[in-house]
Amino acid sequence: MTSTLPSTHASFLENLLRELKQDQRFDALLAGGSLVHGGLDEHSDIDLVPVVRDDLYPQVMAERRDIAAGLGNLISAFTGEHVGEPRLIICLYGPKLLHVDLKFVVLSDLKALVERPKILWARHEDKVSKALDAATIVWPNCSPEWFEERAWVWLHYGATKLQRGELFEALGLIAFFREQVLGPMLNRRSGKPQRGVRRIEQDEDAVAALLPVVAVHDRQSVANALMSALQLYVELRKDQPPAVLTAGMPDLMVSFLAR
Repeated sequence: MTSTLPSTHASFLENLLRELKQDQRFDALLAGGSLVHGGLDEHSDIDLVPVVRDDLYPQVMAERRDIAAGLGNLISAFTGEHVGEPRLIICLYGPKLLHVDLKFVVLSDLKALVERPKILWARHEDKVSKALDAATIVWPNCSPEWFEERAWVWLHYGATKLQRGELFEALGLIAFFREQVLGPMLNRRSGKPQRGVRRIEQDEDAVAALLPVVAVHDRQSVANALMSALQLYVELRKDQPPAVLTAGMPDLMVSFLAR
């Protein structure tokens, strides 16, 4: 499997597999992300899921940073509480820089997944395969209601920053809105999983739709981008309208932006 990977990725994985096979605390190594859905290149990170023996899981969790340090030249690492995933340790290895996510789980954690991971190695592959066969696998796409409940609040926030002259804050909100709302809705339109704006440049129509929602540090540019974001949201909303439309919108927001 590693023969098809970029050399840095292949070398890291080969070393990791050697280490885990010798460590009786681990039962398997799974891979997600680009290793599953394709497109892995020299710029990709690696999403890995070491499967730990149940009885030794507390020990591994307590030592996971040391374990990560033993897998290569670890430059920096931190745990994933900020994304609601304390089992995750996010690592940067060197000297040729490589981003690796390690999420330590036990076999029973594989009941609900966002994708079916690839088994890179397992002491008992049939057991792991059966667990994956029985798993509920659902990509966490957002509902029309999720978008509608948030879109107007976020657009208003950006507009207040513009009107106060906090253009960097407004620029940050516009980028956030592209990633959290418009990108996923454009993915929905093209029948793809909602993955923010990841590799959205491969979709020419999506790029054309998003370009007006890119601003520079200028009041009029920010105002135009916010209005374009509003208009694009309303257009994309028609694909799958929410059960209840927000009262007064978009008219109230258009008037607010025009102040």
